[in-house]
Amino acid sequence: MSKKFLQPVYDDLIGALGAKHFAVEPASAAVRQSTPGAVLVTLNGIGAEIAPNRNGGVTIVTHPSLVLGGELARLVDHGYQKFFETKMVKVPATAEALVALHKFTEALTQAVGGETFYNQALGTTSDVYMYDRVKGRA
Repeated sequence: MSKKFLQPVYDDLIGALGAKHFAVEPASAAVRQSTPGAVLVTLNGIGAEIAPNRNGGVTIVTHPSLVLGGELARLVDHGYQKFFETKMVKVPATAEALVALHKFTEALTQAVGGETFYNQALGTTSDVYMYDRVKGRA
């Protein structure tokens, strides 16, 4: 039998996140997938975009990531190293940054009433995998 998760109401969640020391601000064009009515939620340099869904609940629009220069970076796995990449910047992912990203993702998923899947609970999952042996494939 699957568990039922209660999704908080969007407006209530925004207030609760602020009380838990998350910074909440309107999403700008710098966010990868800016959605109307969405907000950027950040904590300790890690952020994600959330938006209200049709049921009055909350949807995580962008995968949580490091905020670089006011923009959410993508976590890209090159096989030998993970990098945080934006249009202008590419920086190696340190162990500290990945731990912070994992903790942020867990906290945000729990706050919005989402499910944590097995592979995500084990560690950080990347947005893109760009191994050398698959370079050039779609």
